[in-house]
Amino acid sequence: MLGRYLALVVGAIAAAGLPARAQAEEAPAGQHDFSRCAACHSTEPGKNGVGPSLAGVVGRSSGGAPDYSYSTAMKNAHVTWDAATLDRFLANPQSVVRGTKMFVNIPDETARGNVIAYLATLK
Repeated sequence: MLGRYLALVVGAIAAAGLPARAQAEEAPAGQHDFSRCAACHSTEPGKNGVGPSLAGVVGRSSGGAPDYSYSTAMKNAHVTWDAATLDRFLANPQSVVRGTKMFVNIPDETARGNVIAYLATLK
């Protein structure tokens, strides 16, 4: 069962275009690092909180989660969330989408990579 899970994680990471440094072991660490995000974001499809659900965020367009009231800035950003855009956004949200409601960042590169690897597993 664990081997099948790791194969799914590796496939999700590859599909997300994560940097070579992203390894299958980063997704479980990312689930732990995601705890700071969980105050505002759900990982359940369709369950929005203060922020939109992050289920299926990798590959989604900015402002694209159904039934969530995005800022005008996020609706008009026309960003596709992949590893590179998520990395920049999580490092400094305002530098990617000026006027976003998102105010929390993840300054640590390793933690950001872990969170992105975890987000890539949320389909």
